[in-house]
Amino acid sequence: MRIDRLGALGTTAEVLRAVAAGAAAVPLPPPAALTGEWFGARAVIAPSLAVAPVRPEDAFDVAPGGPAEAVGGGWFGYLSYPDRAGTRIPAAGGGWTDCVLRCDTAGIWWYESLSGAPMAPWLRQALSSPAPQRDWQIDWTAPDRDVHRAGVSACLAAIAAGEVYQACVCTQYRGDYTGSPLDFFADAVTRTTPARGAFCAGPWGALASLSPEVFLRRRGEDVTSSPIKGTLPLHADPALLRDSVKDVAENIMIVDLVRNDLGRVAATGSVTVPELLAIRPAPGVWHLVSTVAARVPRSTPMRDVLAATFPPASVTGTPKGRAAELLSQWEPQPRGAYCGTVGLASPVAGTELNVAIRTVEFDTSGAAVLGVGGGITADSDPDAEWQECLDKAASTIALTGPAGVDSLSAGA
Repeated sequence: MRIDRLGALGTTAEVLRAVAAGAAAVPLPPPAALTGEWFGARAVIAPSLAVAPVRPEDAFDVAPGGPAEAVGGGWFGYLSYPDRAGTRIPAAGGGWTDCVLRCDTAGIWWYESLSGAPMAPWLRQALSSPAPQRDWQIDWTAPDRDVHRAGVSACLAAIAAGEVYQACVCTQYRGDYTGSPLDFFADAVTRTTPARGAFCAGPWGALASLSPEVFLRRRGEDVTSSPIKGTLPLHADPALLRDSVKDVAENIMIVDLVRNDLGRVAATGSVTVPELLAIRPAPGVWHLVSTVAARVPRSTPMRDVLAATFPPASVTGTPKGRAAELLSQWEPQPRGAYCGTVGLASPVAGTELNVAIRTVEFDTSGAAVLGVGGGITADSDPDAEWQECLDKAASTIALTGPAGVDSLSAGA
C-alpha cells in the first residue's frame, strides 16, 4: 500500500469541492465522502466513485480488515431500508475505490492507495486548484401532521394489544432543489458537523447523510453498534433525558434488540454493553446513546453480519420482524435510503456504517426527500412525537445556500 503525506490542504468542504471540480473536468464520476468521526479520522474521500446497483446481500461484502490507521480504499456505498415496492433508488449501490484522501485528527491530509499506485495527475492538479462555493437551494414542504399522528396512534394501539413493545414511526419532508447535491453536502457538514456524515452519488441521484449514529463498526473480530434513542432539542436541559421514563425505556429496549441481533453471529458470551445511556449532542438536539460490543469471528462474512443486524434496530422496533411489517402499513411512503446505511468496507481498516438518518435523498429531476421519525413506546404522546420529528429535522431544514454559510472552520 502507498501512503503519501499531503499536508494541510484545507477543510473537508474545501477539499471535496476541489476534487469534485477536478473529477468533472476529466470527466470522471463524482467523489464520495465520509466526514465527522470515521476510521479515527476527520474525513475519508474517494476521489471518484462509479456507483452501480448491487444485490443487497453483496453490499459491503469485504473481508474484515483492521485495526489499522490507514484506510487505503475499499467498497463505498449504501444499503436502503428493506421497504415495500416503490423505492426511488436501487435497493443497494456502490463501487470500489483503490485510493482515498484521508484527513487525520490534526487536519493533515494523506493520499492512500491499496495497490500502491501514485496519485493521478488530475487529482494532484485538483488539490492545488481551489473550487468556489456554488449556489444551491431547497424549498421544503412539511409532512402531513395528521397522517403521522394516525400512524403513532396505530402504533400505540398495537403496543396496547401486545403486538410490539416499541416501533419507530417515520414521515417525510419533500423538497424542490436547485444546484448540486454535493454543494449542499459540503455546506451542510460545515455548518452542522455531523459525526457520521456521508455522501455518494450515482446515475439515479445522490445521498447526503448528516447522521449522528453508528450502525456497525467492524475491525478484525471486534464489532460495535451505538444505537440512539431519546431526543431533546439542544436548548433543553440534557439531564432531562435520563429523567425521562419514556426515553430511557426506549433506549434500553433497543439495546436489548441490538444485543440479540449481534448475538446471532457473535462468539458465545462475548456480547457486552460498555456504554449505557450516555448523553451526547447532535445537530440541533441531545440524544441518549448506548454502545453494544461483541466478538465476531473474522471468518464470518459481512453479509452474514448484516443479515443478522440489518435494518438497524433503532429505526425498526421490538420485536423487529413484526414492527417492520406494521410500519409498512403505518407509513404512507417507502423510506428508501432513509433508515438504511451508508459507509465503507476497507480490507485494511475494517468496515464502518452509519444509520442513514438526517439523510437527504436527491433524484435527477430536482426533487429531494428528507425522512424523519421517532421511537414510540406505551408512554408516548402523539403531539410530543410530532414535535420530536420537527426538532430532528430543524437543523437540516434551516440550511440555506452559500449566501447564508458562515466562514469555513477546520475539521468540517
